[in-house]
Amino acid sequence: MTFKRILEPGRNCWRLEAAERVAFLIDGQDYFSALNSGLRQARETVFLLSWDIYSSLCLVPAESEDGVESCPPLRDLLNGLAVRQPNLRVFMLNWDYSLLLGRGRERLIRYKLDWSTHERVRFRLDGFCPLGAAHHEKVVVIDDGLAFVGGIDPARGRWDTSAHRVDDPRRCAADGLGGRPHHDVQMMVSGPVAGALGELARERWQRATGEDIEVDEPPVGRPADFPWLEGITPELTDVQVAISRTRPQYETQAEVREIERLYLDSIAAAQQSIYIENQYLTVDAIAAVLAERLQAQDGPQVVIVLPRNTDGWLSQQSLDQMRIRILQNIRQADVHDRLGVYYADIPGLGLDQSIRLHSKLMIIDDRFVHIGSSNLNNRSMGLDTECDLAIEMTPEEAATQPGIRALRNRLLAEHLDTTPDLVDAAIRHHGGLRHGIEALRGEGRSLRPLEPELPPYEEGWLTRQEICDPERPIEPEALVQELFPAAAEPQSSSAVTPRRLAVGAALVALVALGLAWRFTALGEWLEPERMRAAVESVARLPLAPLWLVLIFVVASLLMVPVTALIVATVLVFGSLTGFVYALTGTLLSAGMGYALGVWLGGRGRWPIAHDRIEAIAQRITRNGVMAVATVRIVPVAPFAVINLVAGSVRIRWRDYLLGTVIGMGPGIAALAFFTDRLRASLRNPDGATLLTLAASALVLLGVGWGLNHWVKRVRGTRDLTDR
Repeated sequence: MTFKRILEPGRNCWRLEAAERVAFLIDGQDYFSALNSGLRQARETVFLLSWDIYSSLCLVPAESEDGVESCPPLRDLLNGLAVRQPNLRVFMLNWDYSLLLGRGRERLIRYKLDWSTHERVRFRLDGFCPLGAAHHEKVVVIDDGLAFVGGIDPARGRWDTSAHRVDDPRRCAADGLGGRPHHDVQMMVSGPVAGALGELARERWQRATGEDIEVDEPPVGRPADFPWLEGITPELTDVQVAISRTRPQYETQAEVREIERLYLDSIAAAQQSIYIENQYLTVDAIAAVLAERLQAQDGPQVVIVLPRNTDGWLSQQSLDQMRIRILQNIRQADVHDRLGVYYADIPGLGLDQSIRLHSKLMIIDDRFVHIGSSNLNNRSMGLDTECDLAIEMTPEEAATQPGIRALRNRLLAEHLDTTPDLVDAAIRHHGGLRHGIEALRGEGRSLRPLEPELPPYEEGWLTRQEICDPERPIEPEALVQELFPAAAEPQSSSAVTPRRLAVGAALVALVALGLAWRFTALGEWLEPERMRAAVESVARLPLAPLWLVLIFVVASLLMVPVTALIVATVLVFGSLTGFVYALTGTLLSAGMGYALGVWLGGRGRWPIAHDRIEAIAQRITRNGVMAVATVRIVPVAPFAVINLVAGSVRIRWRDYLLGTVIGMGPGIAALAFFTDRLRASLRNPDGATLLTLAASALVLLGVGWGLNHWVKRVRGTRDLTDR
């Protein structure tokens, strides 16, 4: 059996650095406990890169059965460390998330983790990424000598034990949420590789804030100065660790697709076994190389563990459907019966409480391991920022340090409710990875075949990669054309007319206004106090509601962010009246923008898209309502631009209006409730205001459930939860 190196700096990894020690931390309990210990040993710097974060997260919740004392919430922990360590500086960088993924995230997060914390505890929201992209890395670096990389954010819904008990009270004690059982993996490394990850974190901070953070010499850190954590046995020592990245092309940042290349190269090199755990599976290129290895006469056995279903109707109707197609293609290639696709199951959990498998891990031939933040979806290959670690060993090295094989055995022992030794013995005795798993599967907690649980594949616009799982930055023109397909061939006319020049100038002015509100002194007028004062002056006028609605219409045409108008309206008029005025103003603004778009949309009048916008359909198909609702939620373009485009392509008025209500109504209601209750709690922070806040949350949950039910009925889609 020939051996060929997989890892190659400049091709499938950024750096290949030495690690003195490596440990694999399975599930949130082990990771957060190690993170708590590591933070308490920090002396100089802590870098934390995250997709989501929760300031009140308890890394070590109280365990009533043995009386272990819990640690303070994350914010208090970091504040206390900064007070006790005079040289310690903490830098937290969290993605400046989109409205689509705002549900469940902590409000006022910058106030809680930056404005109200110690001066050396700093927090920023990072929006340095293209339209539709996200910062998805989960990296912690302590004193440039210890680092954690994997799939676990310091956020709600991540803490869990490997038992994954449905009724474990510690999950709720950790974050106040509880949620369904959660499985994930993190890698802990010490040595020069941690210093290199510190460089990566400093680069992210500089791009996001423009600030340079000095680093002591040598730049790779001082690994000998940071002790390995007590109680954690390293599974590998003195190995080379690769750092692989995904970076989208954005401004001066060049595109980097090292992670995609690493997946393709490592799968192609597999000879005996491929073990994958991942949240998604939607990448055609990875499916193709898996199919190629399955078709090979001497190819590996392939085991893929995925969640039974993902969270949320949008993900279930898009990414879950896309993986059905991918699995069908891979299954057709399995001519030698070497493929197993499973989900982790514990009897009694039910579909809604099934284990949320969130890990991003791949093990090849017991000598190669890949752990990080990247999902096996297209956006992790080229759109979002990602950071993964990989370790490769020769067959001889793997024989003397069997830590990678031991990790695979531990993971399978957890899923199959057995021991790592029995897993290892079954794989050896039954002739390979998949056959060993089949021999160990039982009726209780176990791995179960996923494909029989899946509904038939249904193709629709939500399953189009360009819309819900893009691999490169989204061009608004292309997305509009995907959402509203052309009903006729593009026109060839490109004559420049005075009409076109005038309309083009107007559109350029709109774009300039939108940028001005965000990046110039005009943005000062959007400060809450100024907006509130302006609305209060309107409230004193005769016929104040009519004036307010008129202001909504004019302001939206001038590209004023509609969210700022909504907040100011609720602050002045209260939650119910403010909601009614804000929704009315928003709908009338949408109608005026639609009418203007209809006027612009005639042949020869729309000077964008290289004349292709003229051929966009006069109406959309049965997904019209859902298309409008989605673009109201997804951060595709400003509110006013969406209005103009919708009118220009002649979306049915009923679909447009109903889609706008569905897409924006719940958000306006949520913002109105939140703003009103926040104002009340600041004025009178007593139990009554907290109770009304909780009651409003219950109402919003009911609205959300009803909206989800309506969506499923309109789409006529067979939803997994109904099964």
